[in-house]
Amino acid sequence: MIKGLMIFFVGLLVSCYFFSFGFTFLPPTVNTKIILAGIGAPLLFFQLFRSQRVAISRPLFTATGLALVFSLVCYIAADVNRTDDFAYATYFMSFTIWLLAGYTVVMAIRQLHGYINFHLLTYYLAAVCLAQCILALWIDSSPAMQSLVDRYIEQGQAFVKEVDRLYGIGAALDNAGVRFSVVLIMLSSLVRQDLFHKRHTLLTALLLIVFFTILILGNIIARTTSIGGLIGLLIILFTTGLFHRVIRIEFVRFFTLLSILILLAVLVAMYFYAHNELFREYMRFAFEGFFNYFETGEFRTDSTDKLTTNMWIWPTDTRTWLIGTGLFDGWVFNTDIGYCRFVLYCGLAGFSVFASFFIFNALSFLYRYSHYKLLFLSLLAFSFIIWIKVSTDIFLIYALFYCIEGIQGSLFTSKLTVENENSVFHTGNV
Repeated sequence: MIKGLMIFFVGLLVSCYFFSFGFTFLPPTVNTKIILAGIGAPLLFFQLFRSQRVAISRPLFTATGLALVFSLVCYIAADVNRTDDFAYATYFMSFTIWLLAGYTVVMAIRQLHGYINFHLLTYYLAAVCLAQCILALWIDSSPAMQSLVDRYIEQGQAFVKEVDRLYGIGAALDNAGVRFSVVLIMLSSLVRQDLFHKRHTLLTALLLIVFFTILILGNIIARTTSIGGLIGLLIILFTTGLFHRVIRIEFVRFFTLLSILILLAVLVAMYFYAHNELFREYMRFAFEGFFNYFETGEFRTDSTDKLTTNMWIWPTDTRTWLIGTGLFDGWVFNTDIGYCRFVLYCGLAGFSVFASFFIFNALSFLYRYSHYKLLFLSLLAFSFIIWIKVSTDIFLIYALFYCIEGIQGSLFTSKLTVENENSVFHTGNV
């Protein structure tokens, strides 16, 4: 019972990190991510004091340098254009906050379980995403629950209600879809790389159920979820032997299980679609493109229509192409597209550094864990795909990876107990 409560509490910390939110009774600049970073800073200093030395891995050192350079370029863009819009000029502060907040979460998981690795982190993140999906449905269907959440939680829900979207606690719109997508990619990599080959049938079945549940319910909250779902499905289908010339028996077992789960999901969805009006509305929004295709012969959604008709806005002069306008906040250019907003804000000079930052993060982990290269290549591809839709990034997941390495030494260790008290960010395994 006590262990269960502790796991729930740690899961709550993970959710506060991954889906950060503010409180109505605190200043608007304070959110759960900052609170966790405030806890992480003294934890880190205590660890440094106890180890009596400071060491930092070369990949994290390089990533820190790139984040600092990007912030500097953005500051120059704002200064040259004489604006007071420092949205990304302070990115280095956001980078630091993510690392410190991630350190708190990673330490909490490690203290509870005695270790932390990619598997355990994925389990927690998947559970949190599933909980957020359920919470969003609960909030949408229960005025009492919605009133309770809105009374204490500040997450910009006024705008979410205006555009008539579902929201959880810190999970709404494209930011939620991006996080759901990251976790779907991690789940598919875990299934493909480990559980499938080790024949953990029950656990594989459970994780596949969680995968499809997050994919379906996550699309109801934000259709960006479908990007991660598609990448995850491609990872599963093309790397587990379906298209090999020789089909092994474990492949047959796996795809039999997968086919059964998909069939059950389709049957349940068809039943509720036919008998529940609210579920029918959810499904028509979540998979609007597919419904439009089967009903009109054209695959389109309201979001894609807006993207293709009036959101591709580019600089019109050389100076803006090079250093941008120094404007980002608000709806200043009437576009959400990440590529456009970044180039318009800090020009190709800033965008090239920002892109290099995420290329480096992905490739540095790929170099150290080549056995999981598909995971990091998928995260890299996703980083660039989402900028077609929204101006956000996925450093929050890399921050957790860096912290796991710093505390434990390896992201994919299989040891149940790890004693690595000599350093926080060690210089090994680089």
